[in-house]
Amino acid sequence: MRSLLLLTVMMLSLSGCAFNSIFVNYPSQIAPVKAQLNSPTPQNAAKIVEEKINDADGLLYAQEAGRSAQIAGNFDTSKKYYQQAISDYLAFDDKAKLSLSDAGATASSLFINDNVIPYRGPGYERIMLHQYQALNYLFAGDPQGALVEVRRSNELQSQEQARYQKSNKSVQAMANGTIDAEMDKLSKAAGTTTSSFLNAYSYYTTGMLHEILGEPNDAFIDYRKAAQITPNNPYLQKDLVRLAKQLSMPQYDEFKRRWGDAVLPNKGDGQVIIMLERGFVPEKQSFTVPFTINGNWQTASLATYYPNRQPEKQAQIQGLGTVLKTAPIANIDALAINALKEELPAALVRQAARIYAKSEMAQSVESQTKKRNNDIDYASIAMQIFNVVSEQADRRSWLTLPEQAQIARIYVKPGSYSLMLDNNPADPIEVKSGRTTLVWVIDTGNYTRFYSIII
Repeated sequence: MRSLLLLTVMMLSLSGCAFNSIFVNYPSQIAPVKAQLNSPTPQNAAKIVEEKINDADGLLYAQEAGRSAQIAGNFDTSKKYYQQAISDYLAFDDKAKLSLSDAGATASSLFINDNVIPYRGPGYERIMLHQYQALNYLFAGDPQGALVEVRRSNELQSQEQARYQKSNKSVQAMANGTIDAEMDKLSKAAGTTTSSFLNAYSYYTTGMLHEILGEPNDAFIDYRKAAQITPNNPYLQKDLVRLAKQLSMPQYDEFKRRWGDAVLPNKGDGQVIIMLERGFVPEKQSFTVPFTINGNWQTASLATYYPNRQPEKQAQIQGLGTVLKTAPIANIDALAINALKEELPAALVRQAARIYAKSEMAQSVESQTKKRNNDIDYASIAMQIFNVVSEQADRRSWLTLPEQAQIARIYVKPGSYSLMLDNNPADPIEVKSGRTTLVWVIDTGNYTRFYSIII
């Protein structure tokens, strides 16, 4: 009876936790959101997750709602959701004392699974949160507010790099055997992207804003950081040559030799910058290994990504007097894969503690049953079933992020231009002399949406 009561108490304790993800994997919860975003009515997507923002996984749902509203072009609504996610991150940062609810969630995870632990996203998600909030400010007509957000994005990239370097030795010490093999597989899947916290797309966005707002020296620094991460992007190369020439920098001769002379605007020209996002980041999968401890069945479930990355598909943009080809600036899917790789050893430590705790509990139940001389060990059977059913890999991640980001840039005469990306037409854009027209293109698969602003 005591054992069955213990099981009941454990189940009731989940009511205050992230119940949705404990027994129902997160990707299946977000599938309707992604389907709505890939439909003619994307404005309904945010409503699907809005009611969950006050749950234990509220930070994650706020990110999904903010991105959903953003894809639909509702920038003010997106800003509100993102601000809640930013506030949640700050609350995680301010952990001078552990709250009772967090302590309960951490203890429960020893007997259930990692989905009980309130979600705190990996570094790349937090970095992109500020980048996207910057775009909300920009498209709402507040470039200075945008600059504040992208500066915060840059600071976070530096902080995440320092944090990883500090913990890297312990991570390597913990990784062995099966985890080493899994990490090797993830490394191959990530390709040339070697970290989750260095994002050329974010650096490029920051540099672009610095340059447009009259801060070319800061722009040069950010473009160079982006080029160190994505060295083969021709638009980044042209930006570096151009700014090095304009600023009379000593690197100009080297850049000119490597990438050709600077392309400068003609008198009266305006410029068009294209930022293209394609697809959705992949979903985490899981692999489960069944085994026995002292005759009792246990299972271990960990998250992984399957190596099914799609090749980069460059876009062709017509309507600007020439066929403009975009170039990749970042693979967000590779950032996600690296984030999981960096987290996997710590997940293994929690997994080992969980397996031991479940084994101890199962043995306790079996011992109590034998003392009562029960012929049928109902409590022990129930415990083993609960252990198997409750062992779910943590597959939570921000799933409405794009899979890839690409850029293009060109100088053109002032006027009205009708763009077409591949076979998808856009509303006409305006280009003004000495100004920048930013075109943000979001391709979700079946639908392509264009948003533009003159800065």
